[in-house]
Amino acid sequence: MSKFSTNSKSDVLVHLGIIVSIILVFFFAFFFVYLPWTTNHGESLKVPNLKGLTYEEAENILDENDLDYEISDSIFVPGAVPLSIIANYPKSGSNVKSGRKIYLTVASISAPIVKMPNIIGRSTSSAKNQLLSSGLIAAGEELIPALEENTVLKIKIGEREIQPGDDIPKGSKITLVVGDGYGNQKIDVPNVVGMTYDEADILLSGLGLSVGTIVYEASDKAPGTVLRQRPASGDEEKIKIGSTVNLWVTSGEGSGDDNL
Repeated sequence: MSKFSTNSKSDVLVHLGIIVSIILVFFFAFFFVYLPWTTNHGESLKVPNLKGLTYEEAENILDENDLDYEISDSIFVPGAVPLSIIANYPKSGSNVKSGRKIYLTVASISAPIVKMPNIIGRSTSSAKNQLLSSGLIAAGEELIPALEENTVLKIKIGEREIQPGDDIPKGSKITLVVGDGYGNQKIDVPNVVGMTYDEADILLSGLGLSVGTIVYEASDKAPGTVLRQRPASGDEEKIKIGSTVNLWVTSGEGSGDDNL
């Protein structure tokens, strides 16, 4: 068996150079050949847009892109389709390697139960804020005769009245039953026939009433004069505060009726 000669300094340097060269060959082969081949180094793809898709749709898209996936969380979102994708990580548009696992947050199948907060007696703006903080939705207002204007007197889901403290699904739509500020007060119907429209409007507003439908008619009276009203004024005629009064007003031109 032959041996390397180490009789001189130059022989040692040659042998050292050979050893270093062998080490460098293995180094570059590992990092620039083997490692890229086993990890697909330099090959990446973008995470597709998954938000709003059903779980089945997201599953198909991720499979087509050779990406793995896992449901990491489930949260309730009002109006969202159950098991639809709410969010994902890494985010859509991120560059990832083939086979990377994408963690999905989906909409829960059923809504969690919450307690109905006590909003009776609160203003509508305050009640809406409290509903929002409880995960509930203010669906609208229903006015009823009551002196407590802009104040919540009852709460309903659909046509069913509910009470503070009741267990209801999160995301439920709550109808606020609110006072109109007038109650059931009734007053005599004022007589505005013969007045100008502006005079009639001022009088009605001052009594808590308002002008309803205006019908223009041809007449020999001055333009803008009130010719008739409904309901009519009379000793036995009364009207609820907040109601409207329809007026027939002279147009001062042409003939016939024009409804506005």
